[in-house]
Amino acid sequence: MFKKYNAIFFDWDGTAVLSRTAPVDRAVNAMRPLLKKGIKLVLVSGNTIENIADGKIESYFTEKELSNLYLGLGRGAYNYEFINGKPHIFKNMVPSKEELLKIHKVCFEVHQELKRRYDFDTDIIFSRPNYCKVDLMVNNFRDQSLFMQESEVKRLRNLLQIHGMTGGLKELIELAEKTGCQYGVKVKTTCDAKYLEIGNTSKSDNVDCILEKICLETTLSPRECVYLGDEYVGIEKGVFGSDSFMRTKKSIQGDFFDVSEVAGERPEGVKRIGGGVETFLHFLKEQAE
Repeated sequence: MFKKYNAIFFDWDGTAVLSRTAPVDRAVNAMRPLLKKGIKLVLVSGNTIENIADGKIESYFTEKELSNLYLGLGRGAYNYEFINGKPHIFKNMVPSKEELLKIHKVCFEVHQELKRRYDFDTDIIFSRPNYCKVDLMVNNFRDQSLFMQESEVKRLRNLLQIHGMTGGLKELIELAEKTGCQYGVKVKTTCDAKYLEIGNTSKSDNVDCILEKICLETTLSPRECVYLGDEYVGIEKGVFGSDSFMRTKKSIQGDFFDVSEVAGERPEGVKRIGGGVETFLHFLKEQAE
């Protein structure tokens, strides 16, 4: 049994739903009673709004319920509230075209350096508004299971070792940050085993932005918040998954739970409860009682 919270921040893929194309009915049905009660729900995801409930999340709730729902999307880029039942970006953190092109250059240079020094083949996805995804396992296809798999963590460790990257993932992240400095960009780098994501924002920006807004507009305290995700696990010592970025100086007074079944180290203050989507949905139902 968990204590009751007045604000619940949570990841989407792998936490609230099994995959991007999975039915959302159970998730929205579990969210609705909490929104009715005035509990703030904050969906924090690397996805853009088109990929959350087929871009129709507002159609599942009343205007009053939506007044308690917030979306922190695009790995820090977009922060939404709902006004008159419609999604409204209250803070946009998308970089300028010039800044984004610098991020593209950083990623391409990382891609080239991996090939040049380690004969490590990678692909790059350039189409995100504020970051690039460097595919570290080009022959590993996730299909619609977009969240981190335990087998991928082991596979990445083996790949880095085979290609002579003795510094492991930390070395990769340091390479990205050093390259960013050369282009005058302070990059924020995350990894979910398959993808190294390099950009100017992260989930930390979503959490801080929305938490600050809620606390300013209500009597809510950071201690009344909880943060659930499935990518807190350490990919290697000291390097944690993207949901670990929900733990910031502003949010640290809250509670943090990992629903992932993947074995491994978690950041300080994060408790592994396992059970995946089922555990998360049960948690929401308990909170509504």
